[in-house]
Amino acid sequence: MKKIVLVFGLISGVIITGMMLFMANKCYTNPEFETNDVVGYALMIAAFSFIFVGIKTFRDKQNGGVIGFGKAFLTGLYISLIAATMYVVVWLFDYYLFMPDYLDKYSQHVMYMAKIGGANEQELAAKATEMATFAEMYQNPVAVVLITFSEVFPIGLVISLVSALILKRKQS
Repeated sequence: MKKIVLVFGLISGVIITGMMLFMANKCYTNPEFETNDVVGYALMIAAFSFIFVGIKTFRDKQNGGVIGFGKAFLTGLYISLIAATMYVVVWLFDYYLFMPDYLDKYSQHVMYMAKIGGANEQELAAKATEMATFAEMYQNPVAVVLITFSEVFPIGLVISLVSALILKRKQS
């Protein structure tokens, strides 16, 4: 199981990490870059689809075609943890070494998106306050880790749960 979890966790991690690096770089270099949350989440789901493949591979190749919900869920959870940990570690390197002023650029991006979205002065002021609070939280490295982890891990957790429900198979 360890090899399967590691392989599929790394594959999933490389995909979501690559997506994150691309999107962060686009926002960093061009505050007018229009993100697409639907595409972002679709790519995360595509990356985490390797949870399903990993559980199925473990069930069919190492477990004789049988797997309980708990074992399937744990397999998916471990794959999710590896991918999310990769995502966090790469972000920490990228943020602290290459983009230490990322939050300033990101704040510009968020404000630009709010303006083109039709926000009035009061809404823009509220958004600016929200971004200042976020920047203050980001001063704490533990908060950076927790925020970054929470961006992707819940999606992996849900996909692990759904995959475990679909793939569980009892001995006949």
